[in-house]
Amino acid sequence: MEQDPITYSAVYGDGSFQKITLGEVINKGGAAGKIMEVKEHPRLVAKIFHSLAKSNTNREKLQAMLLNRPAFSPALKNGKEFVMDGGEKYIQIAWPEAILENESGFCVGYLMPRIDLSLAASLDHFLQRATRQKLHLPENYEYRIRIACNLSSMVAALHEKGHYIVDLKPSNVYVYKESMLISMLDCDGFSIKGEKNRYPAEFVSEEYIYPEGMEQGCDEMGEEQDKFALAVIIFKLLNNGIHPYSGTPRKNNAPALTIQERIAQNHYAYGSWLDLYQAPHPYSIHDYFAKETLELFDRAFVRGLQRPSAQEWEHHLRKLISSLKRCKKNPHHVYFTSKGCGLCIMEEKVKATLSDVQKQFQNPKTIRGVEVENLSPEKIAQNKDEQQRRIKTINQISAGIIAVYLLFWSFLYLILKPAASVITGAGLGVQMIIIILVMMLINHCLKKFSPRVPLLAHPSVPMALLIYPLLCSLICFLALNNLPVELLTLTR
Repeated sequence: MEQDPITYSAVYGDGSFQKITLGEVINKGGAAGKIMEVKEHPRLVAKIFHSLAKSNTNREKLQAMLLNRPAFSPALKNGKEFVMDGGEKYIQIAWPEAILENESGFCVGYLMPRIDLSLAASLDHFLQRATRQKLHLPENYEYRIRIACNLSSMVAALHEKGHYIVDLKPSNVYVYKESMLISMLDCDGFSIKGEKNRYPAEFVSEEYIYPEGMEQGCDEMGEEQDKFALAVIIFKLLNNGIHPYSGTPRKNNAPALTIQERIAQNHYAYGSWLDLYQAPHPYSIHDYFAKETLELFDRAFVRGLQRPSAQEWEHHLRKLISSLKRCKKNPHHVYFTSKGCGLCIMEEKVKATLSDVQKQFQNPKTIRGVEVENLSPEKIAQNKDEQQRRIKTINQISAGIIAVYLLFWSFLYLILKPAASVITGAGLGVQMIIIILVMMLINHCLKKFSPRVPLLAHPSVPMALLIYPLLCSLICFLALNNLPVELLTLTR
């Protein structure tokens, strides 16, 4: 038995309305709602919310979107508007066209333009060369600069109307494969400016949250969050998918921080100032960017500077596109300055690395960090004997040093007695400060050398070597100052 068609009332921004009939489900959607065909309007789709719990809030937000619609500049090609093969305009954003109501007057969803995602690909897929090749996406580097420019233009248009994306990340952005124009879905999740109120965003994603936003909810985020996330995406587009807060830790024992933790701690490794935690990614081409581009990235990622707006990025990227230099070696490459083609130089570096790896694989010199020549049974036995002798020698030297160390503290009073007048003249406070500093120094040295000295491996040994000098120091302190032992009870 066929079910009766589902019909709703579509209420448009000018107050007009009409009955619409839902068709097939196109996409079951995410947490907010599902996407369905509209029989009366093949170029529109309906987003139907899963729940009516926020019907009033959803209606108010959608009304604000209908009344405060952003205007996007049409893409031009040879002075004419860029259109699809069928003559239709590119849909750059799925902005609401009408509010949908049920018979009871509840807001159940909205109508929006239908975007043919078969003509587009997620921006994520344009970042890595392997993914571009797998999905047959264009390899031309200039296209990625155009994507960055078109995205900046879209964000600028939204900001002009006071709207913010907040959850701006590559997986939420689609790129038309023919024109490199941008398309965005799920606009009801944006932070929307109404006539009297702001309707906040509901989601934000790690690796794109600006440092100041770490203690904020996404309902508190606005333009600064968008400016930061936009700069991250542009950096990744220009730098072969490398995140501006990724890199190579400078120390082997450095803590393994996530990208978002590096953002929170301002570990940007590609700017004018050296980052102490990490060096740039070895395959980064940021050194071949234009000086103005690097300055904009510094402003975006260096603490205390004013982040460039989306409009600034758009103007800068359009200027870059107009002055790109064509690579003579590779038709897919373009570059920015007289330094040359960073893409070619980096590809040569990658090839050299792969060649070294291949040689190592064919004729390995090491296996898991161990020299191949040291893996014979005779060599292993020899290395074991040498290691045992080395440990024995270290233990003997360590035992001698510890003995001298203990003797020193045992005779501390006799060593210092000749200088008793000078010491007591310095005052009790100064003496206590010196004792504390000496104990801190001993503790630091024990922590530093304990992992390297077998005799100090058991935690009770360093503890004893710290407590013993402390007791000797206190006894010496009391004796030199002729203080009664009963003073020690004052701390009870």
